[in-house]
Amino acid sequence: MGKATGFLEYERIENRAVAPLERIKNYNEFHLPLEEGERCKQAARCMDCGVPFCQNGKMLGGMISGCPLNNLIPEWNDELYHGRKKTALKRLLITNNFPEFTSRVCPALCEKACICGVYDSPVAVRENENALIEYGFEEGIIKAEKIHRSGKKVAVIGSGPSGLAVADTLNKRGHFVRVYERFDRVGGLLMYGIPNMKLEKHIIDRRVALMEEEGVEFVTNANVGENVSSKEILSEFDAVVLACGSSNPRDIKAEGRDAKGIHFAVDFLKATTKSLLDSGLTDNKYISAKDKNVIIIGGGDTGNDCVGTSVRQGCRSVTQLEMMPKLPDERAENNPFPQYPRVCKTDYGQEEAIAVFGNDPRIYETTVKEFIKDDEGRLKAVKTVKLEFVTDKNSGRRVPKEIEGSEKILDCELCLIAAGFLGSQSYITQAFGVEVDERTNVKTEKNKHSTTAEKVFTAGDMHIGQSLVVRAIDEGRKAAKEVDEYLMGYTNL
Repeated sequence: MGKATGFLEYERIENRAVAPLERIKNYNEFHLPLEEGERCKQAARCMDCGVPFCQNGKMLGGMISGCPLNNLIPEWNDELYHGRKKTALKRLLITNNFPEFTSRVCPALCEKACICGVYDSPVAVRENENALIEYGFEEGIIKAEKIHRSGKKVAVIGSGPSGLAVADTLNKRGHFVRVYERFDRVGGLLMYGIPNMKLEKHIIDRRVALMEEEGVEFVTNANVGENVSSKEILSEFDAVVLACGSSNPRDIKAEGRDAKGIHFAVDFLKATTKSLLDSGLTDNKYISAKDKNVIIIGGGDTGNDCVGTSVRQGCRSVTQLEMMPKLPDERAENNPFPQYPRVCKTDYGQEEAIAVFGNDPRIYETTVKEFIKDDEGRLKAVKTVKLEFVTDKNSGRRVPKEIEGSEKILDCELCLIAAGFLGSQSYITQAFGVEVDERTNVKTEKNKHSTTAEKVFTAGDMHIGQSLVVRAIDEGRKAAKEVDEYLMGYTNL
């Protein structure tokens, strides 16, 4: 695939990023596309490797290797290299409903499993994907399809990536689909959980408008189980798919937790994006980091998004606390190719903090032991403690232990908790009478999406726990196939 010697002739060239000190002046996406000739060269680097781990999408050693959607990466790279962009786009859309989302927010599992990257740099798969889908929209190739109706009706609860994938797939199959979204805009995690600089929201609106033109119906401000009756939905629709996400943020239990100025990261990010879209941040209806010392608890992608957002809001300082040790800069021996590499990366928010403040905001093996309040109950500082990991005698697991005498006081007027999420919310599972497992994920048989309730299915983080957008889309496609078979007695999906 691609040019036989392309990986020897051409170096990996990535889309140029706007310099950190310039891009923090706004909330816009900040990568600039390559010109077409250079993009074809990047596709030419996709070699005839024989075993394309990039599209494997399997679990190896407990880690994902390759694309969960099984995207036909070598095929569309070959078409792109030969200038057949329309054909390349068709091959891409066979497996991925929303390349415009994954090409912006996916951590590129495919690239981490690219054989070209073992001794050199991997093929620029994600950026090639983005170039193809944007070409499709710009040239009018991506347009509403004429759909023949089956007479079946499906309700999808939740409009995040899994819910949208269910809706898009079943609608194209011919079933009428209505999507219920509890917030004021469609998109779920994509809309309010991911900052605008990673995914500009007109990209979501563009896709939603296309789905509406194809017949999908969206209902916003519809919180099923509260202001919308689950019983009415069950009586009206032939099948229901719960795709409400993993919506319970993990909390930090420490003295002083009730201090004013402590927020969950998702609330901080949502409020910023909503205010940005509603008023360009002029309504002041968001949690402001301006002139504040910000402490972020959590070292993952959400924590990094909080760093980038805090910098844009004009924080006085920003510190990101990570409970775990710093990952190695290169693959460890127990993390071989083609497993996803557990290595330290410096993401966009950290780059921006370094540019503004002169140092990496991350502190490892550290957590908050106490939130310190002023006389009016407002947060003014946090007491941190260093951690070491020891083996628990009973379980044999490595667990964190405080290092005595390692406490430090850090000034802090705004603390953001980005410690992940814990399963589904009980009011929605109870409304539909579905059982949950010990992690509060919706219970199904292994590799199935049908729940313990008649004609109710589930997909996405609500089913498998907090994960990636690309896995949510994969979940949605698989759930749609199962629903289609339930409705029709067979499926051609």
